[in-house]
Amino acid sequence: MATTFSAEEKAAMKAAVAEKKAAQAGADAAAACEAAIAALTGNDKELAETFHQLVAENTSLAPKTWYGMPAYADADGKTVVAFKPGSKFKMRYATIEFQPAAQLDDGDLWPVGFAVAKLGDADKKRIAAALRSAVGR
Repeated sequence: MATTFSAEEKAAMKAAVAEKKAAQAGADAAAACEAAIAALTGNDKELAETFHQLVAENTSLAPKTWYGMPAYADADGKTVVAFKPGSKFKMRYATIEFQPAAQLDDGDLWPVGFAVAKLGDADKKRIAAALRSAVGR
């Protein structure tokens, strides 16, 4: 059976190709991340700004974009965590998604993502702890 991609998935794939070309041309990945956040609206923008701040305060990860979404990479350039706006895929919540480069392994079972509708103080502490774990702190 043939697989068809949604318009959102096709846009994400095009963004990934553009990101690769921009990186090869020496583009400023941090500026691209900030632009991706600035382009968001409403709750997605507020959540992304808060998450961006949490990453900066709790890790040494470098901001970049990943499939057009705000993301953060380790010293080897591997994406450790990304912020997926709910609006990007018509979801009622955003997600914070840890990638294989994240050091979250905990036995045979560990979480790799959070669904996020809002971020209260307790939630921020939980995300900060996960971020520190993801980078081995």
